[in-house]
Amino acid sequence: MTLSSEAKMTGDLFEVDKRLALKPIVDFNTYLRAAFADGPCTCGRCVASQGDESSYEHKHNFTFAGHTCHRRFASTAGSDVLQALKKAWLSYTKAELPGSGELDLPTVKEFVEPELHQRLLPLFLASGLVLDVDGQLQLQAQAA
Repeated sequence: MTLSSEAKMTGDLFEVDKRLALKPIVDFNTYLRAAFADGPCTCGRCVASQGDESSYEHKHNFTFAGHTCHRRFASTAGSDVLQALKKAWLSYTKAELPGSGELDLPTVKEFVEPELHQRLLPLFLASGLVLDVDGQLQLQAQAA
């Protein structure tokens, strides 16, 4: 029995991209979830400045869905973020992540769970992995 073209198109709408179940993709989504902890940062600088981050190069505190979170510094250095991203990128695109230049954030969002999209840009910027240059996210070679 052959399916009509309408039945084939309808079936395609409900198919999940099998690449999203690959271990590096699942690991990257888990990493994004664990990159931030609940509550405000309690590092020495934040305590001494009473939460005033105006002099910081990279933010410590973020708000996601109305909840304050802080970045876990021990596991979110630029090199850590880059390593996790490279594995997921390769698994999803079957190509190496470019070492520099503009980061293709829309492609990254394709393999990141929608509820975690809001964490991408804060993590990439705060870790120093990317710089926002006139609205374009530029990968930083020193993070490698």
